[in-house]
Amino acid sequence: NVHPPQQQHRHWAPICSGNPTNKIRGCDRYGCGHFGADRHGGGGGKHTGVDVICADGATVYAPFGGQLSGPIRFFHNGNAIDDGMQVMFPDLDLLPSLPGYCVKLVCIHPIRYHGQIRRGQVLGRMLPMQRVFPGITSHIHVENCDRSDPTHLLTPVVPPFPQQDSRWATVCSGNPTNEIRGCDRYGCGYYGAPRHGGRGGKHTGVDVICADGATVYAPFSGQLSGPVKFFHNGNAIDDGVQIRGSGFCVKLLCIHPIRYNGRISKGQVLGKMLPMQRVFPGITSHIHVENCDHSDPTRNLERGKVE
Repeated sequence: NVHPPQQQHRHWAPICSGNPTNKIRGCDRYGCGHFGADRHGGGGGKHTGVDVICADGATVYAPFGGQLSGPIRFFHNGNAIDDGMQVMFPDLDLLPSLPGYCVKLVCIHPIRYHGQIRRGQVLGRMLPMQRVFPGITSHIHVENCDRSDPTHLLTPVVPPFPQQDSRWATVCSGNPTNEIRGCDRYGCGYYGAPRHGGRGGKHTGVDVICADGATVYAPFSGQLSGPVKFFHNGNAIDDGVQIRGSGFCVKLLCIHPIRYNGRISKGQVLGKMLPMQRVFPGITSHIHVENCDHSDPTRNLERGKVE
């Protein structure tokens, strides 16, 4: 029988050994792993699943308990990774009142294609993706049967959202103290600094120093939303994301996030710094950090210095 009590887990179990947080593939020369990513240069539609990082040969686990069915042939060409399966909970004919999950896990070889499985049980192993796509970030393609976004279910529960620790994490690799940009020929990075010689109002955020291409981290745990376009002109740094957690809401601009939606934990990789030097040669490259209510985020950023 299917075991309804285990479905009290609102988030799915880790899917791949070595990836306890179901970390999603970023971008490589073959494309990006987040839901909705462009396929084939934008001419091949959108990514209808999420790519969960998984090393070739790693053990794969069931994200939730349910009924197995397969095989699923994603490539339809019999290559080394053309295998997978579907997991469904519950049997909607028998248990119509329960919330249902139905997911396809592709690029894995299951230990069996039929029968029932419990959450966290061994499902199979990751197939040799490097043999087919050398240099790719090996991953399991996870696709909801209705093609909705599974990201929020993959992300582990962030321990109670209340931010008991008001100190934000380091925002940019290479700047562990969240040092704020000083002044250069383009202006100053502190909160309230004049803009456009005093004629363009005041700076409503803080500029945290960050080298072009550096890794960017989530300052606190919360819910992502975006993209956020600051310049509205599509230049090389016109991208960003918002994070909203209990007590905090911030926009991080001039970065490219690995995904625009779902939950994220404090300190998790958020994305990468965009090439600011290409747009403003000679500036001190930085992430623009702006509270959603335009209040001053400096104190929360500076508290990171004592972590």
